[in-house]
Amino acid sequence: MEYLGQDQISDQTTVESTAILRNFQVSFFAMSRLASFPWTFLEEDIKGNKSLELISDILKQTCLHSLCRKFPPSVRYRRLFLSELIKRQEAADCEPLDELYDALAEVVGAEEATESYKSYFMPSGDAVSLVENVALISEGTTGLVTWEAALYLAEWALDHQQAFTGRMVLELGSGMGLTGITICRSCGPRRFIFSDCHPTVLQKLRDNVQLNTLTEQMPSAVSVEQLDWTAATEEQIKQIGADTVIAADVVYDPDIVESLVKLLSKVLRCLSAEILICSTIRNPETYRSFKQQLEKAQISHHVITGPVSHVFPYNRISAIEMIKLYR
Repeated sequence: MEYLGQDQISDQTTVESTAILRNFQVSFFAMSRLASFPWTFLEEDIKGNKSLELISDILKQTCLHSLCRKFPPSVRYRRLFLSELIKRQEAADCEPLDELYDALAEVVGAEEATESYKSYFMPSGDAVSLVENVALISEGTTGLVTWEAALYLAEWALDHQQAFTGRMVLELGSGMGLTGITICRSCGPRRFIFSDCHPTVLQKLRDNVQLNTLTEQMPSAVSVEQLDWTAATEEQIKQIGADTVIAADVVYDPDIVESLVKLLSKVLRCLSAEILICSTIRNPETYRSFKQQLEKAQISHHVITGPVSHVFPYNRISAIEMIKLYR
């Protein structure tokens, strides 16, 4: 049996603490469910070291971090997060951290807004920050929040950057823009067109594109356009001239599946583009209907398999499928 020396144990503990600290930071800024945080490790660290050093470090990397000052998660979320940290601190026989209570005091009386920021860290360390609605459904649309398939497609893009490098990319139903912004920041497309139909979604999408400085970095290569799936003409699609068409979480409503399939048929007729559709399968019947309508429109597909790197925090229990379409 191999025994670890004291230095090796210390190094291993440091690595674990760094990973846990990163986990807390990434989860906090993405406003992940509090139950998913590694609280058990934190409690064991406090008990083992008789110190609140890790809690202090977590606070510095979350609520006291400069990103939180600039793009804060919702008031309610920060209040719940700080309350959980205080609960762990008070269970330990240690001197209390004044900065914890100071941070809580900042949000206790603060007014809750209908919007907040979510930030998603990329492997480079840069963050994609988005203005999102606090409510999942608002103004009659689900497009004002980021859904799981958009995060999965962004992770796939980070693993397959060559699929977008130097290409003209059209995204259907861009929502809050997470996938497209990630591709623009990491994959070097020649041009990227974000598109949606709902006017409020389009305005928030423009805000997020500007928030992430894409209009400064790629002034003539990025645009946000209204694209009505039912009204889009073949001439309009030809003018876009995309090499790659992507969409995430657009197959969720039986009422829009038909118009989506008609649009995809036009794209395949007008362009020799690669089409990638990523879906969270919430309702198997709706997804099955989508595939049946693709078949009826003589559009073939194959499922893209293989693991993706876990970059962003989200619920990975949901079934997510990505398919490539072709004639």
